[in-house]
Amino acid sequence: MEGRLLLKDCSLFRADGRVRTGMSVLVEGRTITAVGPDSDFPVLPGDWEVRCAGRLVAPGLIDCDTRLVGGQQVVWSGDYLLRPFAQRLELDRHHGAKLTVAEVEALTAFALASGLRRGVTMFVENLYAPRCVEAALATQARVAQRLGARLLNAHSSMSGDPVPGPQQVEANAQYIEAQKGHGLVRGSIGVRASCVAEEDLMRAAGRFKEELAVGTQFGLAEADDDLAITWARYGARVVSRFERFGLLGGACVGGQARAIDRGEAARLAKTRTLISMSPRVAQTLEGGSALGMEAVLLSNNLAGLGTGGTGTLWEEFAASFSGVMTLCRGGRMLDPDQAMSQFLIAGPAELCTMVFGVPSGLIDQGALADLVVYDYVPAPTTASFTAHLLLQLSQVSVAWTVVDGRVVVREGQLVGVDYLELAAEASKALQRLGDA
Repeated sequence: MEGRLLLKDCSLFRADGRVRTGMSVLVEGRTITAVGPDSDFPVLPGDWEVRCAGRLVAPGLIDCDTRLVGGQQVVWSGDYLLRPFAQRLELDRHHGAKLTVAEVEALTAFALASGLRRGVTMFVENLYAPRCVEAALATQARVAQRLGARLLNAHSSMSGDPVPGPQQVEANAQYIEAQKGHGLVRGSIGVRASCVAEEDLMRAAGRFKEELAVGTQFGLAEADDDLAITWARYGARVVSRFERFGLLGGACVGGQARAIDRGEAARLAKTRTLISMSPRVAQTLEGGSALGMEAVLLSNNLAGLGTGGTGTLWEEFAASFSGVMTLCRGGRMLDPDQAMSQFLIAGPAELCTMVFGVPSGLIDQGALADLVVYDYVPAPTTASFTAHLLLQLSQVSVAWTVVDGRVVVREGQLVGVDYLELAAEASKALQRLGDA
């Protein structure tokens, strides 16, 4: 965007739950260049002024497990939800095998647009399209660039497909090599889950991760079945197996981690592997505790929330808050407010910083200009009410979304994109897949 972007008369969100009112935020290029009292920032000729009128400005949300395409293919019916983990995996395999580049493009565009309208500025995607791995990932990258969404995508490679697992990983790596250096999009190496990844696939994933110096994405002990199958086939626990092949570390994302112990959680914390949690999804699919991962919470792991392709981050946030309060009442020494800020903002922001190399998750000079203006005018306060403030935001509309300094949503509407047209194209794509 040419010229400066100037957000005037803002209420600025802080991670400790406090709010600074009467502020301005100046954006030049892709970063925030200044923040200060509103009176210090006059509007200059050529500026794009955003009149916030006291509304709250917060860092953009990061969905750490989006499943942009797969989430739309799966119908959340009782028949699907009551199936065992292994059967659901096979259904996912069946759906993914149908995908062509055209369907990936339509479904990705609609999902990204929907997320941007809800204030999500970065999407962590693990796509499964074994017939067209490289082309499908590249298509997602082009769509993200067109809509102005920040994207970290990988292929959810599995063994046992007509396209061999190592070949899927290699195609994933070729996409990463071609995509390096783009401002909004990065690639990583993906593995669906340990229980469906033979040794040759894991070796290929570890080799390309090291050669390309990128992160990984994988399902991490999503259910007891994942752990049991992995042990029966390979004589190892899930975390140990991913660690043995060098798949843990910074910029790596492990999904769920429901079936790990305290020792494994500590190893994950030491490597700074981010644990993507979807407590609402996990409770619906597996039952039991809303979180089911006390070891992660009690080991100070880097953690963030993901939708798993259904619902919203705010729904996951509410479920996680309920789960954390249950743990606290059970005598666990947790700070609920700190945990909520970590899940929704601090943990995902650290992942974004590791991937894109610029500070994020802050409204401060030098940080990435990934910002959201909410239709919410908070009361001035010096007290700390992190969870309360975030829960308030879950009930209001997003007015503006800014990604990498570019306005992509303006007063609730996508800029330069017809949302209903994207919705119609996604519907047609799902119809074609249903008929296939």
